[in-house]
Amino acid sequence: MSQRREDPDRSLMARVEARDADALAELYDRHAGRLLGLARRILGDGGEAEEVLQEVFLFAWRSASAFDPTRGQVLTWLLIATRSRAIDRLRARRPASRPEIRSLDEVTAAATGGPAAADDVEAESSAKQWETICRAAVGQLPEDQRRALELAYFEGLTHQEIAAKTSTPLGTVKTRVRLGLMKLRERMRPYWESGSDGP
Repeated sequence: MSQRREDPDRSLMARVEARDADALAELYDRHAGRLLGLARRILGDGGEAEEVLQEVFLFAWRSASAFDPTRGQVLTWLLIATRSRAIDRLRARRPASRPEIRSLDEVTAAATGGPAAADDVEAESSAKQWETICRAAVGQLPEDQRRALELAYFEGLTHQEIAAKTSTPLGTVKTRVRLGLMKLRERMRPYWESGSDGP
């Protein structure tokens, strides 16, 4: 059997598991287009597809340790997660469906297949502590970037919805979100380098 070159996606996932936000950004740049296209095909709605994309990369960030490289490629793992969440949203459109996911904790529960078990209370507490740290870092950003990130990641709005809500051009919203994320990575870097536990 011929030896394969090292898969760059697997290297990125290893760095994501080690809480390297730059690796998550690289993974996003590599695959966001394909994942967004899949979500759009399933949902027929660009706004909802963007929300699914946000959920999938939040899942990748918080559940990187769940990826098993012996069972397939990273892209396949992300495509399955995207398909699952998009189908969940289709089902949620039905009258008897479950409520729409709102909070970061609910997103995590959906990503892992259900609510945390009793023996996961400590992990849940750690996740909430990490979210508090993240919120504090976001609060130190310039007002326009902070507001854009809060609307995108804590309220789950798409870029288009943020533009409408704030009466801001869509391109400006995207720039604010990207600049805010870049600054946020720099502010959070001391926590990752010091070994502080994330969720």
